[in-house]
Amino acid sequence: MTFRHHRAVGALAAASALALALTACGSGSDGDDAAAEAVSAEDIAAALEEGGDLLVWAWEPTLDQVVEDFEAEYPNVNVEMANVGTGNDHYVALQNAISAGSGVPDVTQMEYYALPQFSIGESLADLAPLGASELESTYSPGPWGAVTDGDAVYGLPMDSGPMALFYNAKTFEEAGVDVPATWEEFADAAQQIHDHDPNTYITSDNGDAGFATSMIWQAGGHPFQVEGTDVTVDLADEGSAKWAEMWQQLIDDGLLADVPGWSDEWFQGLGNGEIAALVTGAWMPANLESGAAPASGDWRVAPMPQWTAGAGETAENGGSALSITEASDKKALAYGFLEYANAGDGVATRLEGGNFPATLADLTDEAFLAEESEYFGGQKINEVLSESATSVVPGWQYLPYQVYANSVFPDTAGQAYTGSTSLTDGLAAWQESIVGYGNEQGFTVSE
Repeated sequence: MTFRHHRAVGALAAASALALALTACGSGSDGDDAAAEAVSAEDIAAALEEGGDLLVWAWEPTLDQVVEDFEAEYPNVNVEMANVGTGNDHYVALQNAISAGSGVPDVTQMEYYALPQFSIGESLADLAPLGASELESTYSPGPWGAVTDGDAVYGLPMDSGPMALFYNAKTFEEAGVDVPATWEEFADAAQQIHDHDPNTYITSDNGDAGFATSMIWQAGGHPFQVEGTDVTVDLADEGSAKWAEMWQQLIDDGLLADVPGWSDEWFQGLGNGEIAALVTGAWMPANLESGAAPASGDWRVAPMPQWTAGAGETAENGGSALSITEASDKKALAYGFLEYANAGDGVATRLEGGNFPATLADLTDEAFLAEESEYFGGQKINEVLSESATSVVPGWQYLPYQVYANSVFPDTAGQAYTGSTSLTDGLAAWQESIVGYGNEQGFTVSE
């Protein structure tokens, strides 16, 4: 799997998306009446047999083989794959097409954090009438929760990002540091590693909204509560405060490498051991193998450090789904493709390409769990990652404008990493921006 780091959509693009979203919410439109009617499995099978053209916008490279196999099984279907970009480029292009009312794809890749911003404006079709609700037990709780809103289902999970501690065993051993099981131990290890070699840091972070929200999630925070267009924001709740206090200690003590994620310098640090660990999603192994090849054999995977020893609680970081646009007039055919790609034979194809599964059957498959990774010194890393997938703290919600919120994180909470403010005050500034923007866009936002 080639994972794309979260990049926030610019504020102007996000504003355009929200304006359209709330226009749709306030229009009284029930969307496509045909889409609201239940569609049987026989109807979908008939659509696949009859065939037609599908336009799919996605950047995930393993889908290329999935499309080839799908077309071989359903020769009357022609799937056009288009990569219009990742992150900012993808979402801006999609919003522009929706606004113009032309060129909208039938199927679109959607990162979990971005999905609510499009579903609230009825830009994505509810897949429940197409039978998606019956697939709930197919997926692990984190991804399934990310694609559902009450009884509505706005996508089928493609992969997942349960978090774990990826660490350079060689660097840890040379510094005489044990693998931390708690965040208190993590902070102690950070100090020991840096004391041993001032050029080495336990990890890097210069302010990333996706990482921050995942850490708050694991700490039990629920800073975003959403019910329709009613939103509550509390970035001073118990989980937010717990993370801010602990992470501020690392910032104050100079124990975090100030290196932009996904830069050449970042991969160099991962490769030479000067960045000794990452707390991130299960999609990371392929990126280490390709970007930090010199460290092959040195890295290992351990459970995510805990706030309370032995709690066994994790969070998600990253991952995406395939959704059907409301504008598509081929929803039954499109759903046949989604089901094949994300719940059928396409899953195995994508796993062979390096995806980390969102499907419970694969997460518990003995062969999958028994795979040994040469890069990770022969460790059966899927055992750790699969356990994390089943231990995600429930109840997390993203904002219906999370894409915008993430885009302003660097100018608010992100300033704590430069010493301009504290994380606590930075989160308060982020909240102020989030609340003000939401109310300007027509949401009812309270604190």
